[in-house]
Amino acid sequence: MKTRLLTVALGLAGSLLVSPVAFAAKAVSWDSVPGILARIKAPKFPVRDFPITHYGAKSDGMTDCTDAIRQAIAAANAAGGGRVVITGGVFLTGAVHLKSNVNLHIAEGATLKFDPKPEKYLPVVQARYEGTEVMNYSPLIYAYKQENIAVTGKGTLDGSASRENWWGIGQRAAAAAAQTPPVRLMGSAQLIEMGEKGVPVAERIFGDKGTLRPNFLVPYLCKNILIEDVRIINSPMWEINPVLSTNITVRGVHIVSHGPNNDGCNPDSSKDVLIENCHFDTGDDCIAIKSGKDADGRRVNVPSENIIIRNCVMKDGHGGVVLGSENSGGIRNVFAENCEMDSPNLERALRLKTNSGRGGFLENVFFRNVKVGRVSHSVLTIDLVYGRVMDGPLAPKVRNVFMENVTSTSSPRVLSIVGTPKSIVENVRIVNSTFQGVEGPDVLTYSGSVSYSNVTVVPATAPTPVAGDAVGRGGRGRGGPGAPSAPAQPPASKKE
Repeated sequence: MKTRLLTVALGLAGSLLVSPVAFAAKAVSWDSVPGILARIKAPKFPVRDFPITHYGAKSDGMTDCTDAIRQAIAAANAAGGGRVVITGGVFLTGAVHLKSNVNLHIAEGATLKFDPKPEKYLPVVQARYEGTEVMNYSPLIYAYKQENIAVTGKGTLDGSASRENWWGIGQRAAAAAAQTPPVRLMGSAQLIEMGEKGVPVAERIFGDKGTLRPNFLVPYLCKNILIEDVRIINSPMWEINPVLSTNITVRGVHIVSHGPNNDGCNPDSSKDVLIENCHFDTGDDCIAIKSGKDADGRRVNVPSENIIIRNCVMKDGHGGVVLGSENSGGIRNVFAENCEMDSPNLERALRLKTNSGRGGFLENVFFRNVKVGRVSHSVLTIDLVYGRVMDGPLAPKVRNVFMENVTSTSSPRVLSIVGTPKSIVENVRIVNSTFQGVEGPDVLTYSGSVSYSNVTVVPATAPTPVAGDAVGRGGRGRGGPGAPSAPAQPPASKKE
Protein backbone atom coordinates (compact mmCIF):
# COMPACT_ATOMS: atom_id res chain seq x y z
CA MET A 1 0.00 0.00 0.00
CA LYS A 2 1.43 3.40 -0.93
CA THR A 3 2.10 5.65 2.06
CA ARG A 4 0.58 9.09 2.11
CA LEU A 5 0.66 12.15 4.39
CA LEU A 6 -2.65 13.98 4.92
CA THR A 7 -2.44 17.67 5.82
CA VAL A 8 -4.75 20.66 6.21
CA ALA A 9 -4.26 24.34 6.97
CA LEU A 10 -3.21 25.17 10.53
CA GLY A 11 -6.44 26.91 11.42
CA LEU A 12 -8.54 23.99 10.29
CA ALA A 13 -6.30 21.42 11.94
CA GLY A 14 -6.45 23.33 15.19
CA SER A 15 -10.23 23.13 15.21
CA LEU A 16 -9.98 19.34 15.39
CA LEU A 17 -8.19 19.42 18.71
CA VAL A 18 -10.90 21.09 20.76
CA SER A 19 -13.13 19.21 23.17
CA PRO A 20 -15.94 17.18 21.59
CA VAL A 21 -18.33 19.55 23.33
CA ALA A 22 -17.64 21.92 20.46
CA PHE A 23 -19.33 19.73 17.90
CA ALA A 24 -21.81 17.62 19.87
CA ALA A 25 -25.39 18.78 19.96
CA LYS A 26 -26.69 20.23 23.22
CA ALA A 27 -23.18 20.25 24.71
CA VAL A 28 -23.13 16.46 25.10
CA SER A 29 -19.56 15.28 25.79
CA TRP A 30 -17.59 13.07 28.14
CA ASP A 31 -18.35 15.72 30.75
CA SER A 32 -21.95 14.48 30.63
CA VAL A 33 -21.01 11.06 32.04
CA PRO A 34 -20.89 11.94 35.77
CA GLY A 35 -24.42 13.33 35.61
CA ILE A 36 -25.69 10.16 33.94
CA LEU A 37 -23.90 7.95 36.45
CA ALA A 38 -25.42 9.91 39.31
CA ARG A 39 -28.87 8.78 38.14
CA ILE A 40 -27.91 5.11 37.72
CA LYS A 41 -28.25 3.47 41.11
CA ALA A 42 -28.45 -0.28 41.57
CA PRO A 43 -31.45 -1.38 43.65
CA LYS A 44 -30.96 -2.61 47.22
CA PHE A 45 -32.88 -5.46 48.80
CA PRO A 46 -33.85 -6.41 52.34
CA VAL A 47 -31.59 -9.00 53.95
CA ARG A 48 -34.06 -11.87 53.60
CA ASP A 49 -33.45 -15.11 51.73
CA PHE A 50 -36.04 -17.37 50.16
CA PRO A 51 -34.29 -20.60 49.09
CA ILE A 52 -36.22 -22.29 46.31
CA THR A 53 -35.57 -25.66 47.96
CA HIS A 54 -37.91 -24.55 50.77
CA TYR A 55 -40.70 -24.52 48.17
CA GLY A 56 -40.04 -27.98 46.74
CA ALA A 57 -37.27 -27.38 44.20
CA LYS A 58 -34.83 -30.26 43.64
CA SER A 59 -31.31 -29.92 42.28
CA ASP A 60 -31.32 -33.07 40.16
CA GLY A 61 -31.61 -31.28 36.79
CA MET A 62 -34.76 -33.27 35.98
CA THR A 63 -37.47 -32.11 38.39
CA ASP A 64 -39.51 -29.18 37.08
CA CYS A 65 -38.86 -26.35 39.55
CA THR A 66 -40.98 -23.71 37.79
CA ASP A 67 -43.69 -23.64 40.43
CA ALA A 68 -41.23 -23.69 43.33
CA ILE A 69 -39.42 -20.65 41.90
CA ARG A 70 -42.76 -18.91 41.31
CA GLN A 71 -43.77 -19.48 44.93
CA ALA A 72 -40.43 -18.22 46.27
CA ILE A 73 -40.68 -15.05 44.15
CA ALA A 74 -44.26 -14.45 45.30
CA ALA A 75 -43.25 -14.91 48.94
CA ALA A 76 -40.31 -12.51 48.64
CA ASN A 77 -42.48 -9.93 46.95
CA ALA A 78 -45.24 -10.25 49.56
CA ALA A 79 -42.69 -9.86 52.38
CA GLY A 80 -41.48 -6.55 50.92
CA GLY A 81 -38.48 -7.93 49.10
CA GLY A 82 -35.45 -10.16 49.42
CA ARG A 83 -33.32 -12.73 47.61
CA VAL A 84 -34.72 -15.81 45.95
CA VAL A 85 -31.72 -18.09 46.29
CA ILE A 86 -30.65 -20.92 43.99
CA THR A 87 -27.67 -22.84 45.29
CA GLY A 88 -26.04 -26.24 44.89
CA GLY A 89 -26.79 -28.22 41.75
CA VAL A 90 -28.82 -27.95 38.56
CA PHE A 91 -32.42 -26.76 38.70
CA LEU A 92 -34.71 -27.25 35.70
CA THR A 93 -37.33 -24.59 35.05
CA GLY A 94 -39.65 -22.98 32.56
CA ALA A 95 -40.32 -19.25 32.35
CA VAL A 96 -39.35 -17.20 35.42
CA HIS A 97 -41.34 -14.00 36.03
CA LEU A 98 -39.75 -11.52 38.43
CA LYS A 99 -41.71 -9.24 40.74
CA SER A 100 -40.81 -5.94 42.37
CA ASN A 101 -38.17 -5.91 45.13
CA VAL A 102 -36.94 -9.41 44.27
CA ASN A 103 -33.33 -10.39 43.60
CA LEU A 104 -33.04 -13.75 41.82
CA HIS A 105 -29.67 -14.97 43.09
CA ILE A 106 -27.90 -17.90 41.43
CA ALA A 107 -24.99 -18.82 43.68
CA GLU A 108 -21.61 -19.91 42.40
CA GLY A 109 -21.73 -23.57 41.43
CA ALA A 110 -25.47 -23.55 40.77
CA THR A 111 -27.11 -23.73 37.36
CA LEU A 112 -30.62 -22.58 36.48
CA LYS A 113 -31.30 -24.66 33.39
CA PHE A 114 -34.24 -23.68 31.22
CA ASP A 115 -36.36 -26.40 29.69
CA PRO A 116 -36.26 -26.05 25.87
CA LYS A 117 -39.87 -27.19 25.43
CA PRO A 118 -41.74 -24.20 23.92
CA GLU A 119 -44.91 -24.91 25.92
CA LYS A 120 -42.98 -24.00 29.09
CA TYR A 121 -43.04 -20.37 27.89
CA LEU A 122 -46.78 -20.05 27.43
CA PRO A 123 -49.09 -18.22 27.84
CA VAL A 124 -47.79 -15.46 25.60
CA VAL A 125 -46.62 -12.15 27.06
CA GLN A 126 -46.01 -8.72 25.60
CA ALA A 127 -42.47 -8.35 24.26
CA ARG A 128 -40.56 -7.05 21.29
CA TYR A 129 -39.17 -9.25 18.57
CA GLU A 130 -36.35 -7.44 16.77
CA GLY A 131 -37.94 -4.11 17.62
CA THR A 132 -41.59 -4.89 16.84
CA GLU A 133 -44.08 -5.35 19.67
CA VAL A 134 -45.70 -8.76 19.83
CA MET A 135 -47.52 -11.25 22.05
CA ASN A 136 -45.06 -14.11 22.03
CA TYR A 137 -43.45 -16.85 24.08
CA SER A 138 -42.34 -15.51 27.43
CA PRO A 139 -38.66 -14.63 27.67
CA LEU A 140 -36.85 -17.13 29.84
CA ILE A 141 -36.59 -14.50 32.61
CA TYR A 142 -39.22 -11.75 32.31
CA ALA A 143 -40.54 -8.81 34.28
CA TYR A 144 -43.41 -6.53 33.25
CA LYS A 145 -43.99 -3.14 34.88
CA GLN A 146 -41.90 -4.03 37.93
CA GLU A 147 -39.29 -2.03 39.84
CA ASN A 148 -36.28 -2.84 41.99
CA ILE A 149 -35.44 -6.19 40.44
CA ALA A 150 -32.19 -8.08 40.03
CA VAL A 151 -30.55 -11.23 38.70
CA THR A 152 -27.24 -11.77 40.49
CA GLY A 153 -24.70 -14.36 41.57
CA LYS A 154 -21.79 -16.20 40.02
CA GLY A 155 -23.89 -19.15 38.92
CA THR A 156 -24.95 -20.10 35.41
CA LEU A 157 -28.09 -19.39 33.42
CA ASP A 158 -28.34 -22.08 30.75
CA GLY A 159 -30.94 -21.45 28.04
CA SER A 160 -30.55 -25.02 26.69
CA ALA A 161 -30.88 -23.73 23.13
CA SER A 162 -29.53 -25.85 20.29
CA ARG A 163 -30.16 -26.62 16.63
CA GLU A 164 -32.56 -29.32 17.78
CA ASN A 165 -34.88 -26.86 19.55
CA TRP A 166 -34.90 -23.04 19.67
CA TRP A 167 -32.15 -22.43 17.13
CA GLY A 168 -33.93 -24.66 14.63
CA ILE A 169 -37.44 -23.32 15.28
CA GLY A 170 -37.73 -22.01 11.72
CA GLN A 171 -37.82 -25.60 10.49
CA ARG A 172 -41.18 -25.99 12.25
CA ALA A 173 -42.84 -23.87 9.57
CA ALA A 174 -41.82 -26.23 6.78
CA ALA A 175 -42.85 -29.27 8.81
CA ALA A 176 -46.23 -27.74 9.65
CA ALA A 177 -46.85 -26.82 6.02
CA ALA A 178 -46.18 -30.43 5.01
CA GLN A 179 -48.89 -31.78 7.31
CA THR A 180 -52.32 -32.86 6.10
CA PRO A 181 -54.08 -30.52 6.24
CA PRO A 182 -51.19 -28.02 6.12
CA VAL A 183 -50.70 -25.62 9.06
CA ARG A 184 -49.37 -22.13 8.44
CA LEU A 185 -47.07 -20.81 11.14
CA MET A 186 -46.30 -17.11 11.18
CA GLY A 187 -42.77 -15.68 11.13
CA SER A 188 -41.04 -12.32 11.30
CA ALA A 189 -42.38 -11.21 7.92
CA GLN A 190 -45.96 -11.50 9.17
CA LEU A 191 -45.10 -9.59 12.35
CA ILE A 192 -43.46 -6.77 10.39
CA GLU A 193 -46.56 -6.58 8.19
CA MET A 194 -48.73 -6.27 11.32
CA GLY A 195 -46.52 -3.45 12.53
CA GLU A 196 -46.76 -1.64 9.21
CA LYS A 197 -50.55 -1.98 9.18
CA GLY A 198 -50.93 -0.87 12.81
CA VAL A 199 -52.54 -4.10 14.02
CA PRO A 200 -53.14 -3.69 17.78
CA VAL A 201 -50.40 -5.38 19.80
CA ALA A 202 -52.94 -7.50 21.71
CA GLU A 203 -53.92 -9.06 18.38
CA ARG A 204 -50.38 -9.94 17.30
CA ILE A 205 -50.51 -13.37 18.92
CA PHE A 206 -47.62 -15.67 18.03
CA GLY A 207 -46.23 -18.16 20.54
CA ASP A 208 -47.01 -21.65 19.26
CA LYS A 209 -48.73 -20.07 16.24
CA GLY A 210 -45.39 -18.75 15.04
CA THR A 211 -41.65 -19.29 14.82
CA LEU A 212 -40.37 -16.32 16.83
CA ARG A 213 -37.78 -17.28 19.44
CA PRO A 214 -37.91 -15.61 22.87
CA ASN A 215 -35.08 -13.48 24.21
CA PHE A 216 -33.37 -14.66 27.40
CA LEU A 217 -33.71 -11.88 30.01
CA VAL A 218 -36.22 -9.10 29.40
CA PRO A 219 -37.31 -6.39 31.85
CA TYR A 220 -40.19 -4.71 30.01
CA LEU A 221 -41.46 -1.30 31.18
CA CYS A 222 -39.39 -1.67 34.36
CA LYS A 223 -37.11 0.57 36.38
CA ASN A 224 -34.23 0.10 38.82
CA ILE A 225 -32.64 -3.06 37.43
CA LEU A 226 -29.43 -4.90 38.34
CA ILE A 227 -27.95 -7.81 36.40
CA GLU A 228 -24.65 -8.79 37.98
CA ASP A 229 -21.99 -11.52 37.76
CA VAL A 230 -24.10 -14.28 36.19
CA ARG A 231 -22.83 -16.49 33.38
CA ILE A 232 -25.22 -16.88 30.43
CA ILE A 233 -24.93 -19.67 27.87
CA ASN A 234 -27.05 -21.24 25.10
CA SER A 235 -29.58 -18.45 24.61
CA PRO A 236 -32.52 -18.87 22.22
CA MET A 237 -32.14 -15.29 20.94
CA TRP A 238 -30.81 -11.98 22.35
CA GLU A 239 -29.39 -12.47 25.85
CA ILE A 240 -30.06 -9.30 27.93
CA ASN A 241 -32.76 -7.06 26.48
CA PRO A 242 -34.21 -4.28 28.67
CA VAL A 243 -37.17 -2.75 26.81
CA LEU A 244 -38.75 0.64 27.59
CA SER A 245 -36.93 0.57 30.93
CA THR A 246 -34.74 2.94 32.93
CA ASN A 247 -31.95 2.92 35.53
CA ILE A 248 -30.21 -0.29 34.48
CA THR A 249 -26.90 -1.71 35.67
CA VAL A 250 -25.34 -4.70 33.88
CA ARG A 251 -22.11 -5.56 35.67
CA GLY A 252 -19.62 -8.42 35.62
CA VAL A 253 -21.76 -10.60 33.35
CA HIS A 254 -20.02 -13.34 31.34
CA ILE A 255 -21.80 -14.33 28.13
CA VAL A 256 -20.77 -17.15 25.82
CA SER A 257 -23.55 -18.02 23.36
CA HIS A 258 -23.04 -18.62 19.65
CA GLY A 259 -26.52 -19.29 18.34
CA PRO A 260 -28.25 -17.25 15.63
CA ASN A 261 -29.06 -13.66 16.64
CA ASN A 262 -27.34 -14.22 19.97
CA ASP A 263 -26.66 -10.56 20.76
CA GLY A 264 -25.12 -10.07 24.20
CA CYS A 265 -26.80 -6.98 25.66
CA ASN A 266 -29.40 -4.95 23.79
CA PRO A 267 -30.91 -1.94 25.60
CA ASP A 268 -34.07 -1.18 23.61
CA SER A 269 -35.85 2.18 23.97
CA SER A 270 -34.23 2.41 27.40
CA LYS A 271 -32.29 5.14 29.18
CA ASP A 272 -29.68 5.58 31.89
CA VAL A 273 -27.86 2.30 31.34
CA LEU A 274 -24.45 1.23 32.67
CA ILE A 275 -22.75 -1.83 31.17
CA GLU A 276 -19.39 -2.49 32.81
CA ASN A 277 -16.80 -5.22 33.43
CA CYS A 278 -18.61 -7.69 31.18
CA HIS A 279 -17.30 -10.38 28.84
CA PHE A 280 -19.06 -10.97 25.51
CA ASP A 281 -18.42 -13.90 23.18
CA THR A 282 -21.49 -14.05 20.97
CA GLY A 283 -23.02 -15.28 17.76
CA ASP A 284 -24.11 -11.75 16.81
CA ASP A 285 -23.42 -8.22 18.09
CA CYS A 286 -21.81 -8.06 21.55
CA ILE A 287 -23.71 -4.92 22.57
CA ALA A 288 -26.41 -3.61 20.23
CA ILE A 289 -28.49 -0.60 21.21
CA LYS A 290 -32.03 -0.53 19.76
CA SER A 291 -35.17 1.65 19.77
CA GLY A 292 -37.86 -0.11 17.77
CA LYS A 293 -38.25 -1.06 14.14
CA ASP A 294 -39.86 0.76 11.22
CA ALA A 295 -43.52 1.85 11.56
CA ASP A 296 -44.00 0.10 14.88
CA GLY A 297 -40.87 1.70 16.32
CA ARG A 298 -42.03 5.11 15.13
CA ARG A 299 -45.43 4.50 16.72
CA VAL A 300 -43.86 3.84 20.14
CA ASN A 301 -41.26 6.55 19.46
CA VAL A 302 -39.05 6.15 22.54
CA PRO A 303 -35.28 6.60 22.11
CA SER A 304 -32.45 4.77 23.77
CA GLU A 305 -30.21 7.32 25.45
CA ASN A 306 -27.56 7.91 28.08
CA ILE A 307 -25.78 4.58 27.81
CA ILE A 308 -22.32 4.05 29.32
CA ILE A 309 -20.16 1.06 28.38
CA ARG A 310 -16.81 0.62 30.10
CA ASN A 311 -14.16 -1.96 30.94
CA CYS A 312 -15.72 -4.69 28.81
CA VAL A 313 -14.11 -7.44 26.74
CA MET A 314 -15.55 -8.32 23.34
CA LYS A 315 -14.51 -11.52 21.57
CA ASP A 316 -16.53 -13.10 18.74
CA GLY A 317 -19.44 -11.14 17.28
CA HIS A 318 -20.62 -9.06 14.36
CA GLY A 319 -19.73 -5.87 16.24
CA GLY A 320 -18.33 -4.82 19.61
CA VAL A 321 -20.45 -1.72 20.26
CA VAL A 322 -23.34 -1.35 17.83
CA LEU A 323 -26.18 1.12 17.29
CA GLY A 324 -29.16 -0.14 15.31
CA SER A 325 -30.35 -1.37 13.04
CA GLU A 326 -33.71 -1.17 14.82
CA ASN A 327 -33.43 2.52 15.68
CA SER A 328 -36.74 4.07 14.63
CA GLY A 329 -37.16 5.79 18.01
CA GLY A 330 -33.62 7.19 17.83
CA ILE A 331 -30.40 6.49 19.74
CA ARG A 332 -28.24 9.16 21.37
CA ASN A 333 -25.61 9.78 24.00
CA VAL A 334 -23.62 6.55 23.94
CA PHE A 335 -20.26 6.47 25.72
CA ALA A 336 -17.86 3.52 25.39
CA GLU A 337 -14.40 3.50 26.96
CA ASN A 338 -11.60 1.31 28.24
CA CYS A 339 -12.73 -1.78 26.37
CA GLU A 340 -10.74 -4.54 24.67
CA MET A 341 -11.88 -6.16 21.44
CA ASP A 342 -9.97 -8.91 19.69
CA SER A 343 -10.96 -11.94 17.67
CA PRO A 344 -10.61 -13.11 14.06
CA ASN A 345 -14.37 -13.63 14.33
CA LEU A 346 -15.11 -10.08 15.51
CA GLU A 347 -16.15 -8.13 12.44
CA ARG A 348 -16.21 -4.50 13.66
CA ALA A 349 -15.29 -2.50 16.76
CA LEU A 350 -17.86 0.31 16.45
CA ARG A 351 -20.82 -0.15 14.14
CA LEU A 352 -23.78 2.07 13.26
CA LYS A 353 -26.42 0.53 11.01
CA THR A 354 -29.75 1.73 9.67
CA ASN A 355 -31.51 2.44 6.37
CA SER A 356 -34.01 4.70 4.64
CA GLY A 357 -37.00 2.74 5.93
CA ARG A 358 -36.23 3.11 9.63
CA GLY A 359 -36.39 6.79 10.56
CA GLY A 360 -34.93 7.83 13.88
CA PHE A 361 -31.37 9.07 14.36
CA LEU A 362 -27.97 7.96 15.62
CA GLU A 363 -26.11 10.75 17.35
CA ASN A 364 -23.59 11.68 20.02
CA VAL A 365 -21.46 8.53 20.06
CA PHE A 366 -18.21 8.70 22.03
CA PHE A 367 -15.61 5.92 21.81
CA ARG A 368 -12.26 6.29 23.55
CA ASN A 369 -9.36 4.36 25.06
CA VAL A 370 -10.31 1.18 23.22
CA LYS A 371 -7.77 -1.50 22.27
CA VAL A 372 -8.75 -3.40 19.16
CA GLY A 373 -6.81 -6.43 18.01
CA ARG A 374 -7.96 -8.09 14.83
CA VAL A 375 -11.30 -7.24 13.23
CA SER A 376 -12.39 -8.91 10.00
CA HIS A 377 -14.28 -5.99 8.40
CA SER A 378 -13.39 -2.51 9.71
CA VAL A 379 -12.69 -0.61 12.90
CA LEU A 380 -15.62 1.78 12.33
CA THR A 381 -18.60 0.93 10.15
CA ILE A 382 -21.49 3.27 9.35
CA ASP A 383 -23.89 1.33 7.14
CA LEU A 384 -26.85 3.43 6.01
CA VAL A 385 -28.09 0.90 3.44
CA TYR A 386 -28.40 -1.92 5.96
CA GLY A 387 -30.26 -4.87 4.52
CA ARG A 388 -29.45 -3.48 1.05
CA VAL A 389 -32.23 -0.90 1.34
CA MET A 390 -30.89 1.62 -1.16
CA ASP A 391 -33.72 4.14 -1.06
CA GLY A 392 -36.74 4.99 1.03
CA PRO A 393 -38.79 7.86 2.43
CA LEU A 394 -36.70 8.43 5.59
CA ALA A 395 -33.17 9.68 5.11
CA PRO A 396 -30.79 8.12 7.67
CA LYS A 397 -29.25 10.62 10.10
CA VAL A 398 -25.89 10.12 11.81
CA ARG A 399 -24.33 12.97 13.75
CA ASN A 400 -21.38 13.42 16.08
CA VAL A 401 -19.37 10.22 16.16
CA PHE A 402 -16.11 10.82 18.02
CA MET A 403 -13.29 8.27 18.32
CA GLU A 404 -10.27 9.08 20.50
CA ASN A 405 -7.20 7.09 21.52
CA VAL A 406 -8.27 3.97 19.65
CA THR A 407 -5.66 1.43 18.55
CA SER A 408 -5.94 -1.62 16.34
CA THR A 409 -3.42 -4.20 15.21
CA SER A 410 -5.02 -5.75 12.12
CA SER A 411 -7.99 -4.93 9.87
CA PRO A 412 -8.95 -4.90 6.19
CA ARG A 413 -9.60 -1.15 6.54
CA VAL A 414 -10.11 1.54 9.18
CA LEU A 415 -13.43 2.97 7.97
CA SER A 416 -16.42 1.73 6.03
CA ILE A 417 -19.05 4.45 5.63
CA VAL A 418 -21.73 3.75 3.06
CA GLY A 419 -24.55 6.27 2.77
CA THR A 420 -27.03 7.39 0.15
CA PRO A 421 -27.43 10.66 -1.75
CA LYS A 422 -30.09 11.68 0.80
CA SER A 423 -28.45 10.45 3.99
CA ILE A 424 -26.93 12.80 6.56
CA VAL A 425 -23.52 12.06 8.07
CA GLU A 426 -22.12 14.91 10.13
CA ASN A 427 -19.06 15.21 12.36
CA VAL A 428 -17.35 11.86 12.24
CA ARG A 429 -14.03 12.63 13.93
CA ILE A 430 -11.05 10.48 14.80
CA VAL A 431 -8.21 11.85 16.94
CA ASN A 432 -5.04 10.59 18.59
CA SER A 433 -5.43 7.07 17.24
CA THR A 434 -3.16 4.45 15.64
CA PHE A 435 -4.29 1.71 13.29
CA GLN A 436 -1.74 -0.94 12.36
CA GLY A 437 -1.83 -3.78 9.88
CA VAL A 438 -4.35 -2.03 7.61
CA GLU A 439 -4.70 -4.14 4.48
CA GLY A 440 -6.49 -1.80 2.09
CA PRO A 441 -8.25 1.51 1.50
CA ASP A 442 -11.27 2.75 3.35
CA VAL A 443 -14.74 2.47 1.85
CA LEU A 444 -16.38 5.90 1.84
CA THR A 445 -19.52 6.34 -0.24
CA TYR A 446 -21.76 9.36 0.40
CA SER A 447 -19.91 9.49 3.70
CA GLY A 448 -20.56 13.09 4.74
CA SER A 449 -17.97 14.94 6.79
CA VAL A 450 -15.11 12.85 8.16
CA SER A 451 -12.04 14.38 9.78
CA TYR A 452 -8.85 13.19 11.45
CA SER A 453 -6.27 14.68 13.79
CA ASN A 454 -3.07 12.97 14.87
CA VAL A 455 -4.08 9.70 13.26
CA THR A 456 -1.45 7.13 12.26
CA VAL A 457 -2.18 4.34 9.81
CA VAL A 458 0.39 1.58 9.31
CA PRO A 459 -0.32 -0.44 6.16
CA ALA A 460 0.05 -4.18 6.50
CA THR A 461 2.65 -4.23 3.70
CA ALA A 462 4.69 -1.16 4.64
CA PRO A 463 6.85 -0.42 7.69
CA THR A 464 6.51 3.37 7.33
CA PRO A 465 3.41 4.77 9.05
CA VAL A 466 0.99 7.16 7.43
CA ALA A 467 0.35 10.06 9.77
CA GLY A 468 -1.35 13.42 9.73
CA ASP A 469 -4.52 15.42 9.85
CA ALA A 470 -7.30 15.65 7.31
CA VAL A 471 -10.81 16.91 6.89
CA GLY A 472 -13.29 16.76 4.07
CA ARG A 473 -16.75 16.12 2.78
CA GLY A 474 -16.70 12.48 1.84
CA GLY A 475 -18.36 12.10 -1.51
CA ARG A 476 -18.49 8.95 -3.58
CA GLY A 477 -15.05 7.42 -3.62
CA ARG A 478 -13.44 9.76 -1.10
CA GLY A 479 -10.51 8.15 0.68
CA GLY A 480 -9.79 7.78 4.38
CA PRO A 481 -6.70 8.35 6.49
CA GLY A 482 -4.67 5.64 4.84
CA ALA A 483 -5.49 5.88 1.16
CA PRO A 484 -8.22 7.00 -1.20
CA SER A 485 -11.00 4.51 -1.79
CA ALA A 486 -12.74 3.50 -4.93
CA PRO A 487 -16.51 3.71 -5.33
CA ALA A 488 -18.01 0.98 -3.22
CA GLN A 489 -21.01 -1.28 -3.41
CA PRO A 490 -23.01 -1.59 -0.18
CA PRO A 491 -21.53 -4.29 2.04
CA ALA A 492 -23.49 -7.46 2.51
CA SER A 493 -25.47 -7.30 5.74
CA LYS A 494 -26.44 -10.08 8.08
CA LYS A 495 -29.79 -10.71 9.65
CA GLU A 496 -30.62 -8.42 12.54
